[in-house]
Amino acid sequence: MRVLDKKDLEKYLKGTTTVGFICQGGVVMASDSRATMGFMIADKEAQKIYAIDDKIAITTAGMVADNQMLVRLMKAQISLYKMEGRPITVKAATTLLSNVLHQNRYYPLMIQNIIGGFDDKGRIFELDMVGGMSEKKMSSTGSGSPTAYGVLETEWNENMTMEEGVKLGVKCIHTALERDAATGNNVRVMKITTSGIENVPAATIEQIRADFKK
Repeated sequence: MRVLDKKDLEKYLKGTTTVGFICQGGVVMASDSRATMGFMIADKEAQKIYAIDDKIAITTAGMVADNQMLVRLMKAQISLYKMEGRPITVKAATTLLSNVLHQNRYYPLMIQNIIGGFDDKGRIFELDMVGGMSEKKMSSTGSGSPTAYGVLETEWNENMTMEEGVKLGVKCIHTALERDAATGNNVRVMKITTSGIENVPAATIEQIRADFKK
């Protein structure tokens, strides 16, 4: 058995910028849409934020196939959980994924995820590839995360409105897009509130980005 070393992680865990953070009344999650294979742009329209329940979503960074498998598994397991007649909480969904990842710790899946959702309030959890989970108020993953964190640390506060949060989510990804070669193409933003999940229209996102360029 070969243990993964730092060079392995640098090889697989690169590309992508995702962010998730809480606001007044909910959660904002955002990502870019570029998937890379080394120096090649393999996909310009990659999906990196998935709804896995009515009020829970997950961002994906790392190996595409590993993440897609986990998304399918989570949707199936949450559906089974809900057959008992009660909704799953954000923490319960995160714990489920954490257990799956930990069971595979000797042959880990090359992923890093943010799970965000709304129970009685907005909640954000971050997971590493072997199932380590921690609750956050804001989080970012991927190669562009240092740039995104620079924006979050400066401008985020938990009392901001959802509208302000959408603009901040766009700014985080837009800024990473400008400085990280493995982050690129389009910006995607999702809002999660007590009403459910809403994808922010592309036209709205592009208008916000246009304002940053003025």
